[in-house]
Amino acid sequence: MNIKKMMAQEKVQPFLLQARYGIEKESQRVTLAGDLVHTDHPQNVGDRSFHPYIQTDFAETQLELITPVTESVDEVLAYLEAVHDVAQRSMNEDEMMWPFSMPPALPEKEEDIQIAKLERHADVLYRRYLAREYGKRKQMVSGIHFNFEYGLDLVHQLFLAQAEETSLETFKTRLYMKIARNFLRYRWLLTYLFGASPLSEERYFDEEDRPKEPVRSIRTSHYGYVNKPDVQVSYESLTRYSEDLAENVAQGRLSEEKEFYAPIRMRGGKKVADLFHTGIRYVELRNIDLNPFDRVGIDADEIEFIHLFMLYLLWTEEKLSADEWVAEGNRISDAVSLEHPAEPTAYLAEGQEIFAEMLEMIDELDLAGKELVKSYQAWLEHPEETLAAKILALDEAEGQAVVATKLGRKFYDQAHAHPYQLAGFQEMELSTQNLLFDAIQKGIETEVLDRQDQFVKLQHGAHQELVKNGNMTSKDTYIAPLLMANKTVTKTVLARAGFRVPEGETFGSIETAKKAYPRFAQKAFVIKPKSTNFGLGITIFKGTTSINDFNAGLTLAFGEDSEVIIEEFMPGTEYRFFVIDQKVQAVLLRIPANVIGDGQRTIESLVAEKNADPLRGNNHRSPLEKIQLGEIEKLMLKGQGLQIDSVPEKGQQVFLRENSNVSTGGDSIDVTDETHESYKQLAIDAVASLGAAISGIDLIIPDIHKPYETKADYGIIEANFNPMMHMHIYPYAGKSRRLTLDVLRFLYPEMTI
Repeated sequence: MNIKKMMAQEKVQPFLLQARYGIEKESQRVTLAGDLVHTDHPQNVGDRSFHPYIQTDFAETQLELITPVTESVDEVLAYLEAVHDVAQRSMNEDEMMWPFSMPPALPEKEEDIQIAKLERHADVLYRRYLAREYGKRKQMVSGIHFNFEYGLDLVHQLFLAQAEETSLETFKTRLYMKIARNFLRYRWLLTYLFGASPLSEERYFDEEDRPKEPVRSIRTSHYGYVNKPDVQVSYESLTRYSEDLAENVAQGRLSEEKEFYAPIRMRGGKKVADLFHTGIRYVELRNIDLNPFDRVGIDADEIEFIHLFMLYLLWTEEKLSADEWVAEGNRISDAVSLEHPAEPTAYLAEGQEIFAEMLEMIDELDLAGKELVKSYQAWLEHPEETLAAKILALDEAEGQAVVATKLGRKFYDQAHAHPYQLAGFQEMELSTQNLLFDAIQKGIETEVLDRQDQFVKLQHGAHQELVKNGNMTSKDTYIAPLLMANKTVTKTVLARAGFRVPEGETFGSIETAKKAYPRFAQKAFVIKPKSTNFGLGITIFKGTTSINDFNAGLTLAFGEDSEVIIEEFMPGTEYRFFVIDQKVQAVLLRIPANVIGDGQRTIESLVAEKNADPLRGNNHRSPLEKIQLGEIEKLMLKGQGLQIDSVPEKGQQVFLRENSNVSTGGDSIDVTDETHESYKQLAIDAVASLGAAISGIDLIIPDIHKPYETKADYGIIEANFNPMMHMHIYPYAGKSRRLTLDVLRFLYPEMTI
């Protein structure tokens, strides 16, 4: 088959860059000082025997982080970053991930290397067998397993472009076997560029047979974790491959198929025999060292180059018989692995030829990525740009262990810098990020269906749930959120159910609302949009109000909604009750945006200082919102006879908002344990009357410590169908309430969460 010609066909070209990716990343757990830990696998990540994302490899100290299959580079990296964050924050506070493929200094006694404490006895026995056959030390090396699948449309169009094979599955198998042979022949180029294990630490080698360090990659050389020399397998065809593997197992050279540690594996079934029925679905590339300069061990440029390299392997033709081609590749790969990192490769000419052909392919097929390929091509003439050489340059100054510890600590700090965010998904709203974190940590499969719309699919076994905005779930009826979104209807339903709500009117135009000024001017009242969340457009007036201020409040409210409510102001303290499945999981006191004077600085300066808190941000990207100094705040200050350049007295508390929403700069204080149970039951009953399973309901209560007796003891001012959870998880003061875990427990009662 002339695949090069087939790839150039018009019907094929639109799908050439279509692919699916998956990454498995291994890392050793170490202390912040860079020493191998003695602790067990983190307990709070759930059962590792089924966990889809966080498992252990050979040793108890060796994490294996696994992404779901994705269809873009950005998405696979997003999941890898997210899983990496979850794993790091699930470990003990004094532990981090070692960023190098080669492990840190190992114990003096090999028996002190702890085999993974797995639930299935068969898994433990297999690891004991590996320890006897290869030694525990060789098993401690880590790397990237890169799973790559050509797009289904691409494979289908290539199949239609040829006439030799009548079966798509047979065609796929033939395609992937060619790729495997070419990969084994040319994989040395990836080692040259991305090899990153030039040096070993103490006691990795326990005998004289060791490389002359530094090298490009100990891990990919014959000194790494490889099969014994007598294990030989042909890649001529899937039949030969399968027969040779079976022969090695039958002769006792391998205990089972999975012990064959080839640089590339064909995937598609649990066993190789399954591939004859399913065809090869994808390949697993196993010779990628960890990039210690990237937090998750691999970056977008490397992945995109590997993708183009995989297309090149499809495009270029073999020049020798299958077995000779692979044998030559194995010889060259080992030679390049053991070259000095700072010196030019002995295969410079072949490298230039490969790059020239890749660039030719890009031009002929009109592909993106030309500049990326050229940038890596330059590394052939400048070996100091390769990863191994960069490591060596740092090592000469400080030593590899020091470099690794500093990099590990840097990545540790990055993971802990914003614990309320989830790397890879930071643009999503915080409650959804926290839900994703908890789902990943507890082993619930996650799929972000729509980032902008905050739509997530959760899966555990056969149990699937769809969640929007972190807590809008199938447990609520369609009508419940619609009801709570309409503040007029909410009040009507609650009032008819016997609950006390503020009296008021709804207005459909600003002209009509302005005419109501005489009825409210001498009262305490609130102007707010009918359907808005986050406390936007709300103004509270507690005394005699001028017509200008009244109209200004209306303008703000009508700026957020086409209908506005003017209602009585209920005196007392406002509390947010978070109700899930007829239980109050959290009660929050929200204090309106405020500053405390020091007798020296202006209000503007005090606001700037308070906004410097790392928990404060803008546009709901942080648990607390920065205090603004807009028209509402200036109006509030005016009512107190102040301006933003006023200097409050020492200890004087100046409020910049009447409404206490955290989303407008308020402070959040957890008071769940202090709240009398009678008010919790009141909140539960009110939410039930609205037909909601999850709601944040706001109550005005003069004293939360005294039991509720009459309607005069409370007032319900609002019910929220999509209440923020992050302000309970990361309060300004008080105990954290992990409401996202409560949502998951509600959705998955069969799990131990």
